Amino acid sequence: MKSSPAVSLFGAKAADSAIRRWLSPLLFLAVVALSISLLYRAATPAVSFPPMTTVRVELSPPVAVWRPVGAAEASDPISSSSLPPVRRPVDAAVASDPEPISSAPSVQNMPESQDVRLERVLKAAATEDNTVILTSVNAFWSSPRSVLDLFLESFRIGNGTSELLSHLVIVAVDDKAYERCLAVHPHCFHLKTEGVDYSGEKVFNTPEYLDMMWARLDFLRLILEKGYNFIFSDVDVMWFRNPLLYFYPDGDFQTSCDNFLGDPTNLKNWPNNGFNYVKSNNRSIEFYKYWYSSRARFPGVHEQNVLNIIKFDQHIQQIGVRIRFLSTERFGGFCEPSRDLNKVCTMHANCCVGLRRKIDDLRAMLDDWRKFVSLPPDSRTSSRFSWSVPRSCRYNINPYYNRSKS
Repeated sequence: MKSSPAVSLFGAKAADSAIRRWLSPLLFLAVVALSISLLYRAATPAVSFPPMTTVRVELSPPVAVWRPVGAAEASDPISSSSLPPVRRPVDAAVASDPEPISSAPSVQNMPESQDVRLERVLKAAATEDNTVILTSVNAFWSSPRSVLDLFLESFRIGNGTSELLSHLVIVAVDDKAYERCLAVHPHCFHLKTEGVDYSGEKVFNTPEYLDMMWARLDFLRLILEKGYNFIFSDVDVMWFRNPLLYFYPDGDFQTSCDNFLGDPTNLKNWPNNGFNYVKSNNRSIEFYKYWYSSRARFPGVHEQNVLNIIKFDQHIQQIGVRIRFLSTERFGGFCEPSRDLNKVCTMHANCCVGLRRKIDDLRAMLDDWRKFVSLPPDSRTSSRFSWSVPRSCRYNINPYYNRSKS
């Protein structure tokens, strides 16, 4: 059955009417949406994003920047104090924060190191052949009218010894001794040992005394390693003639004696380490290293007595160091005095314990020398002038030898 034209026309009209009814709102919504989009783009600036990169946190030790305490570099835009604190991750493999950078001293403002100061002092005092004279003092031995004053006085009144003072380096082992040295002598070195007080009287063979003696021995090894020959003299050794004229030309290590047997090569001579002359060479350096290392084999033993033991060691012969013992005729002491004042170079207040006793007898010794040199030349040569010392030390003589030391 065919539909009538009227029905078909009605259906078409109805559909057309529905489309018109929905089309207008849709077009309106599209226009509104487009307008909003255009307005948003016009109001929002364009943002560009760089390519993605990987960020890593390095937990390496900080690089130390040396600067004075509390100072910021002039080129820094901000000081470290204005930076926020850095928080470490919980699982960081660092136990604690490093020390602040500002706590490190400035290289430019750092004080002169001990090694640099020592080299400077040695160079100023050395002879043309790099020889220096050394002595060491603490506050107790360097106070006014004490042993140091007598030591320096002996150089001034000795025969040809005053010019040797320009080659003398006084090694001070504490602050007061260093201050005292600066007041009386041009060449002073402050040997600092952290945590050790060497300022008081160190009684012979006490642990403090032994520590000081062994520290001195190691210091002398350092002098040799720097290429300097040295004459080391205890401060209670009086100088009356230039000893350089009477050392053996073939000796690497030459030492005075408490007891001299007549032969300078005889190892049975009893050495005294309070006065010695040492040439800087490989043999003497190795000898001092071996000597110092031997302290572990003989704990609680004086370095001088250790020398008296190791001088027979096979290793000393292997090193090849040439040891010579100085005659007490020229290098005497209270143990075995130099009898002839026409020959004496040095006299040591050895075999005597106690500073007061030493001072009394050293003063008497200097008086004896003054009396001797005041004699006419002919009388000096022919006279049997002798020392009046030891006096105070007379009954304080070293007990190692069962013999009179008058």
